Amino acid sequence: MGTVGAGTDGIAGERRQLINVAYRLLGSATEAEDAVQEAFARWYGLPRSRQEEIRSPGAWLTTVTSRICLDRLGSARARRERYVGAWLPEPLPDRTEWDRAGGAAPGDPADLIVLDESVTMAFLVVLESMTPAERVAFVLHDVFRYPFAEIAGVLGRAPAACKQLAASARRRLDVARPPVSAAGQAEVVRHVKEAWESKDIAALVGLLNPAAVMTADGGGMVGAVLRPVEGGVRIAEYMVAIADRAPELELLERSVNGAPGLVAQRAGVVMTVASFDVSDGCVARIWAVRNPEKLRPWGREALRRFG
Repeated sequence: MGTVGAGTDGIAGERRQLINVAYRLLGSATEAEDAVQEAFARWYGLPRSRQEEIRSPGAWLTTVTSRICLDRLGSARARRERYVGAWLPEPLPDRTEWDRAGGAAPGDPADLIVLDESVTMAFLVVLESMTPAERVAFVLHDVFRYPFAEIAGVLGRAPAACKQLAASARRRLDVARPPVSAAGQAEVVRHVKEAWESKDIAALVGLLNPAAVMTADGGGMVGAVLRPVEGGVRIAEYMVAIADRAPELELLERSVNGAPGLVAQRAGVVMTVASFDVSDGCVARIWAVRNPEKLRPWGREALRRFG
C-alpha cells in the first residue's frame, strides 16, 4: 500500500493519499484529518529502531489509517442514531472555483481530496449503506486498487473473505443505470435553479422524477426537515415555500464533490449546499447539507463570481 522506503523520509508526502482514503471511508474531511493525524502520531510514537524495521512506512500508515477508520465507522453508527435528522456526508467544493485572494489554509484537508466519481454525494450515500468491513474492503480494492492480501491485514480476515465483502458491497451499487454526462447534469441543475428562483412549481415538477426524494441535514443546528421529502410535487412545493420564506437567498451553480450542484448563500455566507442525482433527464435525489459544521470548507474563502 504505497512504498516510500525505510525511515521517515517521505512520510509527510503520504498525507494526501491518506486523506483521500480516509475521506472515502468516513465521508467527512474533518474526521478524515483526525484519523490521519492519529496515524501519524502512532508512527512518530514508535521507537526509531521499530521505524527502521518497517520496509514501507507508507503501507504501514495506510493500514493504520484504515484500521482507525474501521473503528470509527463502527462507533459512528451509534452516534448517528442520536443525530438530529438525517446524516449526510460532508460536501466538498471544487477548489478551482474559489477566489484564492484570501488564501486557503496550508494543508487544508479539503484541498487535498481528489474529486472524482468515488466522492460524488450519490456514491458516498451508497457507501453509508455498507457495513464498516464492506466499505473498507470495497474502497481499498475498487477505488484504490489495493490487493486483497493487503486488505486482509486491515480487516484481520482472510483475503478470500475480503473479496467476498467487496463483492457484497458492489451489489449495493446501482450499476444498471447509464451514466449521465457532466454537461447533461449541469443543464438539469441549471433548469432547477431557474425554476426555483422563479418559484415555478410546474417547471420544478417537470424536472423532478415523480418518485424523487429530498434529504436535508441540519444536524439539529439549523432548520431542516427531519425526514426525507418524497415525491416530485411535494419537493417542488417545499422548495417554493423555502424561496418564499427566504427571498434574500442567492443561488449559485457550483461543483459539489466534483458534480454539478447548487449553493445557497445569504449576504455572502453559504447556508446550504445541494447535490443532485440526475437520471433520464430529471432529478431523482436531492441532498441538501445545512449543518454549519459541515459547511466549513465553503466558508474559508469567498466564492468567485462568474458572470
